[in-house]
Amino acid sequence: MSEKLPLGDTALDADQSSPDLENHVRLEEGNAEQRADDPSHLDGHEALRPTRLYKRRWMIVLLFSSYSLCNSFQWIQYGIINNIFMKFYNVDAFTIDWMSMIYMLTYIPFIFPVTWLLDKKGLRVIALVATALNCTGTWIKVASVQPNLFAVTFLGQFCCSLAQVFILGMPSRIASVWFGSEEVSTACSIGVFGNQLGIAIGFLVPPILVPNVEDMDELAHHIRIMFYITAGAATLLFILVVCVFQERPKIPPTQAQATARSIPPEQYSYMASILRLLRNRPFILLIVTYGLNVGCFYAVGTLLNRMIIEHYPGEEVNAGRIGLTIVIAGMVGSLICGIWLDKTKTYKQTTLAVYIMALVGMVVYAATLDLGHLWVVFITAGALGFFMTGYLPLGFEFAVELTYPESEGTSSGLLNCSAQVFGIIFTICQGKIIDSFGTLAGNIFLCVFLLIGAILTGFIKSDLRRQKANQMAKAAAAGQIPGQDYGATTLISQPETLPSKPDQ
Repeated sequence: MSEKLPLGDTALDADQSSPDLENHVRLEEGNAEQRADDPSHLDGHEALRPTRLYKRRWMIVLLFSSYSLCNSFQWIQYGIINNIFMKFYNVDAFTIDWMSMIYMLTYIPFIFPVTWLLDKKGLRVIALVATALNCTGTWIKVASVQPNLFAVTFLGQFCCSLAQVFILGMPSRIASVWFGSEEVSTACSIGVFGNQLGIAIGFLVPPILVPNVEDMDELAHHIRIMFYITAGAATLLFILVVCVFQERPKIPPTQAQATARSIPPEQYSYMASILRLLRNRPFILLIVTYGLNVGCFYAVGTLLNRMIIEHYPGEEVNAGRIGLTIVIAGMVGSLICGIWLDKTKTYKQTTLAVYIMALVGMVVYAATLDLGHLWVVFITAGALGFFMTGYLPLGFEFAVELTYPESEGTSSGLLNCSAQVFGIIFTICQGKIIDSFGTLAGNIFLCVFLLIGAILTGFIKSDLRRQKANQMAKAAAAGQIPGQDYGATTLISQPETLPSKPDQ
């Protein structure tokens, strides 16, 4: 859906559809009486709506980051000690791979009802459901530490994977609802940071807590300790969300959020929003390119233990440390990219540059993996992680810019759905290629798709709609655009509900 101009402006966008124009007219008529009583319109201009930034916003995003960390840790906790869980539960490698891939598979059918629920009920309900499911899954795993209870541990992992659907697409939504226009990208990066840190801990901690011992009783003891620690953390975070997490600030942080709140809920149609997004060509290209990049990361993370053990037998702990290096470097990349976007607003250029460097990093990693020097793998894996996982918040924020004023949860959900689809495909295909032709062929397979993604990224049109919304609202209030009523052009809103906790 294109950016809207005022009705009195004859320079309507060429791609503006007649249904959007009809909605615009209907909203203008519906708001006419309200504006007649508004003194801000007596001079022919619309005043800026009140905005405010609350200190509580940092508590909200850090709490989200924490429970995202707890959930993402569990994504890789089986795969990074693949050989140990194969021995304990007496299953094959592909079955353990599914303990990671279930996170991807669960996301695909459930993301659409979850984003609908987000639009109807808001952030607090989504946070409560996410932490409750995550907590339930961890305690089910505690009860599964016996060699004949693989089905029970799989059920626990399924609960955690379902919780992930309520978590993965939320960083951009929390950033938009709580943070100012000059810090949304940084806030989104902090939200993604938690997910990445959880994956990093998932690479590092399981090989330390669960050593490769032969005695099955001792092995069960180590696994049980890991599961108890996770369950304790998940329970604490659930309690904190119940007590602390707030729906939204009383006063919006930006003009774009103030505009979004001003439209009646009945104007919003979830299916119509999906259809508008699927007609947005730049966003469709971003869906594909984001899926290719993040799908490659999922495949590398899931199969890392197998790749390292093949060339460096007995190095399970170092395999975890290499995974840690990938993600820590990516966390640094995410924060740097987020700060850079807030300063420069160069979404297209930054996304393309990071994508190309991720391709270069993957080529170098593939070429050096079998050299026999672990220190080389650490360096190349770190360079790969800096750009490949540093790309995650870029994709989220670029999507919000391309799709404003559509719901951030919907656009992020579609991006992540693409990532899960490609992640499953790449993980299965690369695993089979590694089994048949070795790790080099498997990594070249991923390089080909990263090259395709980099080329497609170059064709994405940079239409920064959210930035235009804030600029036009400010210009209208300053009297530079007579008669401007940008607020009447947005079709998306959140229900007018009071925060669940009093503002502090």
